[in-house]
Amino acid sequence: MKIRTRLTLNYIGITAFVMLFLMGLLYFSSKKSREQEFSQGLKQEAITKANLFLKNKVDAATMQSIYQNNRTFLDEVEVAIYTPDFVLLYHDAMEIDIIKETPEMLQSIVDKKEINFYVGRYQGVGLLYAYEGKEYILTAAAYDGYGYAKMDRMSTVMLLLGVSGMLLLFIAGRWLARAALSPVAHIVDEVEQITASNLDKRIEGIRENDEIGELAVTFNQMLDRLEKSFEAQKMFVSHVSHELRTPLAALISEMEITLFKERSVEEYRQTIENILSDSRKLAKLSAGMLDLAKASYDVQQISMKEVRVDELLLDARELAAKGNEGYVIHLLFEQEPEDDSGLTVRGNEYLLRTAFVNLIENNCKFSDNHTSHVRISFFEKKVILRFTDTGIGLPTEDLEHLFTPFYRGTNKNYAQGNGIGMALVDKIIRLHAGTIRVISQPGEGTTFTVELPHL
Repeated sequence: MKIRTRLTLNYIGITAFVMLFLMGLLYFSSKKSREQEFSQGLKQEAITKANLFLKNKVDAATMQSIYQNNRTFLDEVEVAIYTPDFVLLYHDAMEIDIIKETPEMLQSIVDKKEINFYVGRYQGVGLLYAYEGKEYILTAAAYDGYGYAKMDRMSTVMLLLGVSGMLLLFIAGRWLARAALSPVAHIVDEVEQITASNLDKRIEGIRENDEIGELAVTFNQMLDRLEKSFEAQKMFVSHVSHELRTPLAALISEMEITLFKERSVEEYRQTIENILSDSRKLAKLSAGMLDLAKASYDVQQISMKEVRVDELLLDARELAAKGNEGYVIHLLFEQEPEDDSGLTVRGNEYLLRTAFVNLIENNCKFSDNHTSHVRISFFEKKVILRFTDTGIGLPTEDLEHLFTPFYRGTNKNYAQGNGIGMALVDKIIRLHAGTIRVISQPGEGTTFTVELPHL
């Protein structure tokens, strides 16, 4: 069932319930009011006839004749008068006897002083009446034709109002639901036009000061993220294709030239060394791209645990030195931690170690003495790591793009690389709720400052 139909039915149901409740309340209130008014009329009629019979000494035959004549034209009240010992003194029409009083009923009147009751559709009343120090029992009953007619007319009017009201409620509910959901229909129409080829299109023409407007804004923000993700993916694929093409082309060319003619053992050895070198570059590039992809995962998808930064730095120093002969890495504690929690962070051991290796290698790679100075300090709830070299430094234009994947700066001819390392470091640090800053001066060196929250 569509929301529009459900809203319409809910609106009709709730409004109809309220309307029927109020109409029922009005009907029963009117019914009660009719009963009370008619009961009061019965009491007055009974007292009037009792006064005529007891006080004015009007004979019974005359009063019964008046009753019979009036009964022909209107719903006359039938009155009976009894003594306290249940002796009948007067009755308007014994042959009709609507009430058919019993000793039990008369005793109930004596006990309760006044009772109201029904005999079929006839409404009756019984009461005690005092005259000249004596009490008499009066009963009166009649058919309230006028009151019932009014109630019947009211029922008919209410039925017509209920049916027409339900119809009007359906029309109004349908219109309101359509008006309320028209922005949703507009959003659906706009979204259906958005494809992978036009992710720059946004939902427009929606007021932002209501819930549907907030939905449209949220959807537009999601499209912004998707567009950035798609663009980054396109750029990544483009760079990967370019970076892989070069070593693969070199490998293929080297092997094709080698197979073109016979060569000496030394020439074959040199060819294999060249192929091995290109293969290592390709392996390093592939590993870097895999690490970059892993660092782009959602933080919820990455295994996190408590790890010690000093141990990771020792591992990173060993890995960097083992893979690059001649690299020198100095670790220095500028402050002593109060306890182990100052050196412990919550993170992914492999990714953090990879980031530290890249920072150390970057220091060593772009300095003549191939040296990296790593300093560890603390401030409040953060552990601060500084990776410093005295190398060639970076110009300002390169600093702006340092963490862009596959970007190679003006110093790309100084050392080999693929432009993945710093982008990978940036993603890993951000993934661990940390920050990284760079200070560099051409010809003087570079310092990377990493801040990570510790336990």
